[in-house]
Amino acid sequence: MVQQDSTKAVFKMSIPIFIELLLQLLVGNVDQIMISRYSQGSVAAIGNGNQIMNIVIIVLNVVSVASTILISQYLGAQNRRKIAETCNVSLLLIAIFSVFAAFFIAIGHTAIFTWLKIPQDILQEAGNYLTIVGLFVIVQGIYITFAAILRSFGFMKQVMYVSIVMNVINIAGNALLINGLFGLPQLGIIGAAISTDISKLIGLVIIYHLFRKNIDIKLSPKILKPFPKQTLQSLLHIAVPTGGEELSYNLSQVCILKFINIFGTAVIATKVYCSMLANVAYVYSIALSEATQIMVSYLTGAGDFEKVQKRVWKTLAYSMVIAVGITLLLYLNAETIFHIFTTDEQIIALGKKILFIELFLEMGRTVNILMTKCLTAVGDVIFPVVIGIIFMWLVAVLGGYYLGVHLGMGLVGIWIAMAIDECARGALFVVRFQSEKWKYNMVKLSQQATTA
Repeated sequence: MVQQDSTKAVFKMSIPIFIELLLQLLVGNVDQIMISRYSQGSVAAIGNGNQIMNIVIIVLNVVSVASTILISQYLGAQNRRKIAETCNVSLLLIAIFSVFAAFFIAIGHTAIFTWLKIPQDILQEAGNYLTIVGLFVIVQGIYITFAAILRSFGFMKQVMYVSIVMNVINIAGNALLINGLFGLPQLGIIGAAISTDISKLIGLVIIYHLFRKNIDIKLSPKILKPFPKQTLQSLLHIAVPTGGEELSYNLSQVCILKFINIFGTAVIATKVYCSMLANVAYVYSIALSEATQIMVSYLTGAGDFEKVQKRVWKTLAYSMVIAVGITLLLYLNAETIFHIFTTDEQIIALGKKILFIELFLEMGRTVNILMTKCLTAVGDVIFPVVIGIIFMWLVAVLGGYYLGVHLGMGLVGIWIAMAIDECARGALFVVRFQSEKWKYNMVKLSQQATTA
């Protein structure tokens, strides 16, 4: 269960979330890491495939985030009937979307990759990887939903342990299938995709067992009769704007990737490696933000307004120090780190320049991650969505094209534009939270959680 608000409680919640998120990143990134010695072209192919999968996963995540927020609010209000409705409706939404997503990936990936201008030498590999991973979207979606429910009830460590098991299986599977150990066929990128799917399936089986063992919530079609329209509306009220913002972000990243693809395989590979390292830099900020979001949602359900404000500012200070500190360490050790992945001096030199710009990008991104989650938790959903969509496209995409392609600055120019986007949005979110306009929405949510 969610504990009473304190810095110690938030940090305690954040540690297993951090480890779980780090391991989730590894499920996708370990494919790129382990295949980097096999082929730089395969790294670029997986990078493009994962960019498309990220769009699908965004939708899965926003439903799970909406579930986490609602369940935490209902826990604060001690409303178990609404918790059961939220769990069942969330699983139904995820299942429906996953079926459509898998079908879309299977029939549409070639057209997408052609539009992205992926180099012809990696087009087939990227398509094979995306198709195999995409067919298991429903497995990943249901896993994410059960993980969100368990986190809402405070079972962070259990979810973390499942992630550890999944990564061990994925790494072992990659070792066997990519390189063809112990007489198995050398499958390369296809082996990486198969290993990823197997690890996700086993993870789902384990996490469902944990749900049945620890959560006294019934999963049954009977709970959906008559259909709880108000619960669906509450979920969509959070998920649709949040999903719109995150979907817009990933679509903007797809457009940016299209620009990067113009520069060739070496630059694509550099982008993939830098994105992986950036994920390491801000993953703990995400963990702290998710722990804070759960706490803020709980405090919203309980109607404790003053603690919400104090909690957000404290978390922001810690997140900023940690994210920028990790990025600085990565930059100072850039050459050593990049040599893990490649011996190509062109990639290493360009990657080091990108990591320097990443220092400034992380300052803005840290604020955006926290403020977006906390404003959503208190009901101020629309503002971060509108600001996010405007700045992503006008600054990150158009600015990236102008600096990177038009002025010929390449990947450096694109990264500068993304840094300006993140910092500008971060400044606006701080001003928004200081204005305290979110308090009106928070009062409404507190009343609804108690009386629903």
